[in-house]
Amino acid sequence: MKISNKARYGVRAVFDIAFHSDGCATQIREIAERQAIPPRFLEQIFQDLKRAGLVTSKRGPRGGYALARNADEIRVGDVIRALEGPVALTSRGEQTADGASLSITEDVFAELSTRIQSCLDAVSIASLCERGEASGLRRKAPRRYVYSI
Repeated sequence: MKISNKARYGVRAVFDIAFHSDGCATQIREIAERQAIPPRFLEQIFQDLKRAGLVTSKRGPRGGYALARNADEIRVGDVIRALEGPVALTSRGEQTADGASLSITEDVFAELSTRIQSCLDAVSIASLCERGEASGLRRKAPRRYVYSI
């Protein structure tokens, strides 16, 4: 099984928002620069994440994307399913001369699919942020607006 770039970029983008945004909306341009993701591709990814209810968007000069839920409530599996659909190693409906063999092997692949989804759901975005802090990853400085008259 191979996870697509779309799913990998999606997980990185959600992690970036959780790690760097401090609850504020983050613009695609900032995420794209920090994570080295093409901005146009990131826009498509965020549309899917928004449809899945994982992120919200805000328009305007201080707009961007923010997490729709707390980082500890969003799992890596949620992000991957939002972008790729369910993780399935089975191909139900396939016909062969020996239906019993197919049933036995497909049951194994169904079990593997369930285990993979469990592993992906065991990792929250908050735990990725903890790993980032533990590895010494620096958070970006908060936006400060200075007004002078």
